[in-house]
Amino acid sequence: MAKLHIGVVGLGRMGQVYAKHVATQLSTAKLVAVADPREDVLKAFSGDVGDVASYRSHHDLLAHPGLHGVIVSTPTSTHRQVVIDAAQAGKQIFCEKPTALTLKATDEMLEAVAKAGVLFQVGFMRRFDAAYRSAYEQIEAGVIGEPNLIKSVGRDAGRTSLEYANPAISGGLIIDMGIHDFDIVRWLMRDDVERVHTEVASLAYPELQQVGDVDSALVNLRFKRGGLGNVEVSRTGVYGYDIQCEIVGSKGAIKVGYLQHTPITILTKDGAHHDIVPHFPQRFGAAYTRQIEHFVDCLQGGREPIVTPADARAALQIGIAATRSQHEGRVVLVDDVQSD
Repeated sequence: MAKLHIGVVGLGRMGQVYAKHVATQLSTAKLVAVADPREDVLKAFSGDVGDVASYRSHHDLLAHPGLHGVIVSTPTSTHRQVVIDAAQAGKQIFCEKPTALTLKATDEMLEAVAKAGVLFQVGFMRRFDAAYRSAYEQIEAGVIGEPNLIKSVGRDAGRTSLEYANPAISGGLIIDMGIHDFDIVRWLMRDDVERVHTEVASLAYPELQQVGDVDSALVNLRFKRGGLGNVEVSRTGVYGYDIQCEIVGSKGAIKVGYLQHTPITILTKDGAHHDIVPHFPQRFGAAYTRQIEHFVDCLQGGREPIVTPADARAALQIGIAATRSQHEGRVVLVDDVQSD
């Protein structure tokens, strides 16, 4: 079977990871084009990868001859236009999370995708992580009975830049970071969220308030079948990158996650010591690339991805409801959020 021709729009950190993986690791796909408005970034990438067409505009990339699919890894605020343009050009699409900053923009994207009849996958890489995948399979097999309680924790080792933290750019802490947790709790609980209530703080990095963001958030959730959940996201894990999840069922519980990165513990008279996962590339590197392999496999086999457009919309809807709760100080019904 001929290789699929893939283009990457946006050569930030994740865009380069995806582009280099397609260029060097996939036997079923070929990286044929990249696009980024920064000339210096394009030159540096071309020097690393070699014979790949470079464009300053995503419009020019979409016109590249023989292009089958695109990976969209531009800033969230730009996703809407790039995805709509790609759909109208008939290209299959992988888009980084979240889909957009608003449900209105997301719905416009999904309408364009549906009208064009193209595949659309969103980057929820935790579903491709071996530990989370195993937890899902154990739940599906009934090992812990019916899940009734879930807690998901995400702690970054430090704050992002104030420019990126601005909710107008990234959506803010709850949407930018929490979107992964909102997707994973729906997936593992096999249920939708009915209502949310949020508490936030900015004690470690009060400067985040200058751009309207926070460094920590706790979001309590009630699911439609009565289950309970809690999502904690923060940029205050100064000790390392800490991602955990615990699911409690009627017959037992499952814990997902680890803190020790290298399987070695040093024992001295001062105590026991080990390292800690430094950041997300070390924890989820394989999952990030597996989701791109899944995207390519779906294109080759004509299958729908396991992350559906409805999943992407639902996670964003929860994030917007939680952000509304943050600002309004009240419980918010998720179904009441429809056009933000």
